[in-house]
Amino acid sequence: MPATPTPPRALAVQKVLTEHYSAPVAVGDWQQLEPWAVARFRMEGAGVARTAIAKWVRPAAGRTARSDPWRLPSECAALRFLGEDLGTHLAPRVIACDLAAGLLVLEDLAPRVALDGLLGRDGAAAHAKRLTAFARALGQLGAATAGRADAYYVRRAALGPVNREAEAAGRLAPCREEGVRQAAALGVPPGGRVLTELAETVTELSEPGPFMVLSNGDAEANNLLVHADGPADARLIDFEAAGFTHALADAVCLYVPGPGWLSVGDPVASGLADQHRHALARGIPQAEDDRLFGRGLSAACLSWAVIRLQRFPALDARVRGDNSRLQLVATLEAAARTALGCGSLPHLTGWVCRIAAMLRSRWPDADQDFTDQTRFPPYRPRG
Repeated sequence: MPATPTPPRALAVQKVLTEHYSAPVAVGDWQQLEPWAVARFRMEGAGVARTAIAKWVRPAAGRTARSDPWRLPSECAALRFLGEDLGTHLAPRVIACDLAAGLLVLEDLAPRVALDGLLGRDGAAAHAKRLTAFARALGQLGAATAGRADAYYVRRAALGPVNREAEAAGRLAPCREEGVRQAAALGVPPGGRVLTELAETVTELSEPGPFMVLSNGDAEANNLLVHADGPADARLIDFEAAGFTHALADAVCLYVPGPGWLSVGDPVASGLADQHRHALARGIPQAEDDRLFGRGLSAACLSWAVIRLQRFPALDARVRGDNSRLQLVATLEAAARTALGCGSLPHLTGWVCRIAAMLRSRWPDADQDFTDQTRFPPYRPRG
């Protein structure tokens, strides 16, 4: 039987590794991890014999192609900054990078698996320790990188142009304005005091002061790898959208449903809030200040909720009972509940509550009690 031909992408990785080690390296057992532009493979030669992960730039086709040219440099810079400059063990190490070839070779973190798959399969109660590791890792990432933005951007700028201001504001910030327009179209336009607090929120997030930290840009459970059994030894992955921004932007996922969830539960009652906050405070003492922490957290959660409102036209066109409708209402109310608990941004909070009430009226199928943990347990998948 003839040997299976080596995929062209594997040959390109083999070339990058041979040049990196200045010695022949063979690539075998190539396994693409669909649907991502990622593969696991085995490398042999140059004194190495282990599995590794290859990532590459996707072809520029389709709105979800993730083909933006800044993605690979951002990931390479962030991972080398964390592993080589700061000496942390929060993320995979970079083995080799060839930006011209659009290839990145990383440490293989197997047998760790993505936390979201475990939560979706078994429920949050079965993985309390791993959720704790998730919350702690997000805080540790912030603590380790606080005050290091200039050093990071020296490394990042060496790999290509970068817009620090846009990264600080958040890559999804332009969607916030669309969310405001959709609320107005729904019949809930923001009043003067709401607009004032919305402007304060924008300033809070784009000028975070001591809370400026490195984020992977997508702090969700699918980007945390843990052991399915044994120690809760967590690693963060997918730094394609990395950049320095407000530390509490990474905490939103603990309080407010992300794209994959209908509910996330109560992080205060579960202890996840304290785990994150205490880990963050080791590098940012200001995180112990209730007023500063509460204002930043409220701004981040409410901003995310308004950003998600830009999806309203698509959801309004979907069939009755579509879980995306439930998710939007749950997101708005969870963000408002968080801000209310922090006693911050009251007018913006009230406006978000009014939008949620309008959606409940418009979508009777979404008029449900999302705080009922029997029907909507923590980390229930959107489905």
